[in-house]
Amino acid sequence: MFLVVLIVVVLVVENKMALAGDLTLDLVRDSLIRQEDTIIFCLIERAKHPLNAPAYDQSYASFPGFSGSLLQYIVQQSEAMQATAGRYENPEESPFFPDKLPHSFVPPFKYPQVLHPAGTSINKNKIIWDMYFNQLLPLFVAEGDDGNYASTATSDLACLQALSRRIHYGKFVAEVKFRDAPHEYELAIRAKDRDALMNLLTYENVEQMVKKRVEKKAMVLGQEVSLGNDGDKQARFKVDPSVVSRLYGDWIMPFTKLVQVEYLLRRLD
Repeated sequence: MFLVVLIVVVLVVENKMALAGDLTLDLVRDSLIRQEDTIIFCLIERAKHPLNAPAYDQSYASFPGFSGSLLQYIVQQSEAMQATAGRYENPEESPFFPDKLPHSFVPPFKYPQVLHPAGTSINKNKIIWDMYFNQLLPLFVAEGDDGNYASTATSDLACLQALSRRIHYGKFVAEVKFRDAPHEYELAIRAKDRDALMNLLTYENVEQMVKKRVEKKAMVLGQEVSLGNDGDKQARFKVDPSVVSRLYGDWIMPFTKLVQVEYLLRRLD
């Protein structure tokens, strides 16, 4: 428990440092690139275990005063503990069960007012949760059951939090883009024109570059390494690099732009 609290406090300190300076597109881009590594490592950790369906079965285990699966129990309990350590005081973090969080016991930190207040509460974790379990998970974990249900759920939590942080970082992306060119966005915002905003936010060449970069990262970070003479053998990967590319192309970047649009629609409130 102490180790988990320590890790959360370290994350909070790192996030404070990241937000301490002026918001620029370069800083935002650097953060997004670093988060790619985190997401890939989380997927690699989850891929160590097969599907382990009982972790998601509400009839598998029973906890006093709780109704839900083992996975839901671990996520809620973990978020509650991390909330007491101040994790969700950070505007970069978005809980999956916001109505279940206790107050923080950590002395409050006055984060810089980077985001427009009306947009800070945007939370798309319901669609992230649905995507992860119903669409992404079957693509990179094997069928089967190894009995390690708690470890599996803990790995799922790490993946969910990494994906949530990356996607909700769209609020910061939208803010810096608005600051750089407010007149380009104000007309569409006042007209509540979602399509126009989406067009302004979409750079297909950049998205293709991101997909290629994360696929290459998955190849480098997740390749099985052997000291034997296996130069003629086909490379093996802990997570299929094409799945990581698809994750970004089909879900992470579209969901991030959805967050950006929602934020911009509130930017003039």
